[in-house]
Parts: sequence; structure tokens; C-alpha cells
Amino acid sequence: MAGACNFVARDKCWKKRIENELDDARKWPHKWGFLKTPLEELIESDKKEDTRPKIQLPEHLQIRPVTPIEKYIQVLPSPPVPKTTQGFIGWRSAVPGLELERGFQIQSSKGAFFKDLKWPREPSN
Repeated sequence: MAGACNFVARDKCWKKRIENELDDARKWPHKWGFLKTPLEELIESDKKEDTRPKIQLPEHLQIRPVTPIEKYIQVLPSPPVPKTTQGFIGWRSAVPGLELERGFQIQSSKGAFFKDLKWPREPSN
């Protein structure tokens, strides 16, 4: 009986499949009907100008013009490139005016870290 098949069960499966197909076909326009919109209509709606009046914002809410970064950051020319690979280590920061660390303070959640180690408050040369 290995080759026997249940025709009633297969018929019920086929009927259920047809029902689902018809149900999905009925629901499709509601879910996916926007895909049938012609391209010309979509482009036309984008071309319409905004007819709403522009609202003038108060001065404190207006966006300020962009300030050029050069006003805040100035990159000085580099010193001559070292002749040896060992000279590359710290070659820019060794020149006064190009140092990377400029009088900063190490902070920790329990207080100033330099107090715990009894270091001076300002960095030394």
C-alpha cells in the first residue's frame, strides 16, 4: 500500500490552496495597489511646487551661517622630515608650538589623579 494516495485529502488541500489564492487576489489591491500607479503620476506629484507660505523663524531659532573650520583650527607647517626612522617618533611634538599636549589636567571620578601620585599640577618640560 505504499503507492496508495488519499484522494479526498489531496482534494481538500487543493481546495484550500485555491481559496487562499482567491483571498490573496482579493486583498492585493488594498495592500499593493500603489505599485500600479503610473510613473508619470509619481513624477508629476514631485514636480508640484510647495504652495505653503514660508514661516519666518524667530532669531534665536534660525540656523547660523557655517563658520569656516580655519577660524578654529590652524595647521602650522611641519618641521623637516627626519632622516632616520627613529627620528619619526615624536618629530612633530618635539618642536615648540607643534606639541600635541597643551596644559591639560587629568581628571578621575575620585578627584584629580595627579594629587594621588603627588605630581605637579601643570605638565613640565
